[in-house]
Amino acid sequence: MPNEKVLLEKQQYVAELKDKLSTAVAGVLVDYKGINVADDTKLRKELREAGVEYRVVKNTMLRLALKDTAYEEISNVLENTTAIAISHEDPIVAAKIICKYIEDNKNTSYAVKAGFADGKPMDKAEIETLAKLPNKEGLVSMLLSVLTGNLRGLAVAIKAIGEKKEEEAGAPAAAEEAPAAE
Repeated sequence: MPNEKVLLEKQQYVAELKDKLSTAVAGVLVDYKGINVADDTKLRKELREAGVEYRVVKNTMLRLALKDTAYEEISNVLENTTAIAISHEDPIVAAKIICKYIEDNKNTSYAVKAGFADGKPMDKAEIETLAKLPNKEGLVSMLLSVLTGNLRGLAVAIKAIGEKKEEEAGAPAAAEEAPAAE
C-alpha cells in the first residue's frame, strides 16, 4: 500500500489532469508505442509550437481524471501505452498534427485511440475526420470568400443592369441626334 505522501501526490496529479481536461477545447488520446526518440522529439516540438500540451499518462490516472466528466466514455480505450495531446485554443490542431504524423509514418504502430472536442467524446474515426477539416483561419477565409464572392456577383449584376439601362436610354437619343446632324 502506498504511503500517504505518494497517495497525496497522485491525487494532486489526477486533480491537475482533470482541470486540464475540463478547460481544454479538444484532446487526442494516442497509443504511442512504435515511435522512436527522434520522431517523438519532432512531434512534441510541432505540438508545442501549435500550443498543444502533449504528455504520456498512466491509464489509471487518466481513467480517474475522466471519471464524472463528459468524456468518461473514452476510458474504455485506456489500454497499453497512452499519451494525450490537449489543446486549449484550437479544437482541430492536435488531431491534425497527430494524424499527419501517422499518415507520414505508416510503418509505426503509433495510433489514435479516441479524443474529445467541444465537450463531446469522439472515437478514432471522428478524430480522423476532425483532422481533415481546415483550421479556424482556413474556415474564416472560406467564409469571407463566399461572402465577398456573393457581393462581387451582386456588384457585377448591378453594373450590368446600369449599363443596359444606359444603352436603352442612350440608343433613342443617339438616333434622334443622327438625323439632326444632317
